[in-house]
Amino acid sequence: MGVVVSVNVGLPQDVAWQGRTVRTGIWKKPVTGRIFAGRLNLAGDGQGDLGGHGGEQRAIMVYQLESYRYWANYLGRSDLVPGIFGENLTVDGLADAEVCIGDRFRIGSVVVEVSQPRDTCYRVGIRLENPEMPALLVAHHRPGFYVRVIQEGELGAGDRIEKLSDGPERMTVAEIDALLYAAEHPLEALRRAVRIPALSPGWQGSMRKLAAAAEAGGTTGNAGLGPGASAPLAWRGFRPLVIAASREESADVRSFELAAEDGLPLPPALPGQYIVVRVQPDPDAPAVTRNYSLCGPPGSPNYRIGVKNEHGLASGFLHQSVRAGSHVAVSAPRGSFTLADGMTPAVLISAGVGVTPVLAMLHAAAAAPPRPVWWLHAARDRAHHSFAREADDLLVTLPASRRCVAYSRPAPGDVPGQDFDRQGRLSPQLLQDIGVPQDADFYLCGPPRFLEDFQKGLAAWGISRSRIHVEVFGPAPALTPGVSSVAAALPHRPDGPAGGGPMVTFLRSGLAVPWDTRFGSLLELAEACAVPVRWSCRSGVCHNCESGLIEGEVAYAPEPLDPPAEGNALICCATPITVVELDL
Repeated sequence: MGVVVSVNVGLPQDVAWQGRTVRTGIWKKPVTGRIFAGRLNLAGDGQGDLGGHGGEQRAIMVYQLESYRYWANYLGRSDLVPGIFGENLTVDGLADAEVCIGDRFRIGSVVVEVSQPRDTCYRVGIRLENPEMPALLVAHHRPGFYVRVIQEGELGAGDRIEKLSDGPERMTVAEIDALLYAAEHPLEALRRAVRIPALSPGWQGSMRKLAAAAEAGGTTGNAGLGPGASAPLAWRGFRPLVIAASREESADVRSFELAAEDGLPLPPALPGQYIVVRVQPDPDAPAVTRNYSLCGPPGSPNYRIGVKNEHGLASGFLHQSVRAGSHVAVSAPRGSFTLADGMTPAVLISAGVGVTPVLAMLHAAAAAPPRPVWWLHAARDRAHHSFAREADDLLVTLPASRRCVAYSRPAPGDVPGQDFDRQGRLSPQLLQDIGVPQDADFYLCGPPRFLEDFQKGLAAWGISRSRIHVEVFGPAPALTPGVSSVAAALPHRPDGPAGGGPMVTFLRSGLAVPWDTRFGSLLELAEACAVPVRWSCRSGVCHNCESGLIEGEVAYAPEPLDPPAEGNALICCATPITVVELDL
């Protein structure tokens, strides 16, 4: 079936890259003699980023000699030595188009099982000094694959690779890889993929999301990657809406109901989506934009938002100056933080004004067939408990609902058991104490520290990452895998002279700068401006960098293998054609 040509290992090291330091174990070198293959890796091998590489599901990376020959010809290179693609085993045979997920092999005294294709990562581009390499590996159907170790033992160069059994469904590495990363996601193929027990949990989760999106229909983008798929946008850019009503919801939160100027019903929004609102407090100053989650019931002809008065430019203006009859500019509803259909228990967890998107989800649950719903909310006291009566009235209509409201500093007149259920703060441990089921879907919205603590606590409890859904107000936390931490800085204009291109606005960061062609992508511009960004492959494959494109047009190089959701952009390979406004 095949032969091991070279065994390659390497420990993590710090590598200089684009003015930063990257911790990576991709520099693998051939070793002689026999090597112990353990459950987590080969002896003497390591990974710099265990979140994206290594571990039981990715214990050993395999790449083929035939692909080496292919890339040598395609890239015109003669320096492709064993290990340069980051693999542990360079093998003769075992082509990606032939090996299937779940296949088992004996190599020396080791038994392994194919678990998944290579995860796309920018570090293979660093190693080969070709930043497009992650995209090329997928586009040319030559990703290589990982195996898990079923039986520990020793292996070495020259060992024959004996096939022991076939994986179920007979789906090849190349087929599974294309199913996730390419533009076509046939439903029957996705269902087959989900039935493969050997497919790693991360890839299983992605396949389930893609299958659910395909079954639901009517979505754009890749549900298995990045922020996931979303419904098509009702309109691009901004349109004027009129304030139909406004009222106080708590001591510091006011709701605003927005209607179409012509009185017709607005396009429906999914429960949990948000809109971008643009206001101009000072006629002589630039307009300001903010994101606000919709919090009204499904089927309403109007949109409703809840705004906490932070005494900033936007919230202060809305509270003090905007009333019924006022006009504001509004984007179409967007976002993938939405309540999934079905009967799975839903745990809605919020703090403060983070109640708004989960309140929309509660409305949706109350209007749908009954499902178990857990409502957990944290507030300071009754005066600061927004939408309290509305939420309680909805919970009464849900026969399988449970409520737990925590006040951190209840006022003397606040009534335990009526206004609130517990004094103190919500915590992940509390969920276990009150009997929240582990097989639920968890929806979280609140301050950054609140979200961080809950995500860590849920992970420690054993909740799958695919079941944890989070909405962040303000800039999302950065994702820069393997890059050594750098001193935090506020968003700012990039160093050097200003560019002469279209204006690029990072809405959540409150920064607008002209485009400069010295940057290779909008991602590079954002990094130069200290705008928090998320990325991994940097070549249009993984969708981690997918960001809301509120207004404007972009060009791609390279062209993404699978387009982003409508109204989004893959900023790692995009440059602006027109004035651009990004939800960053």
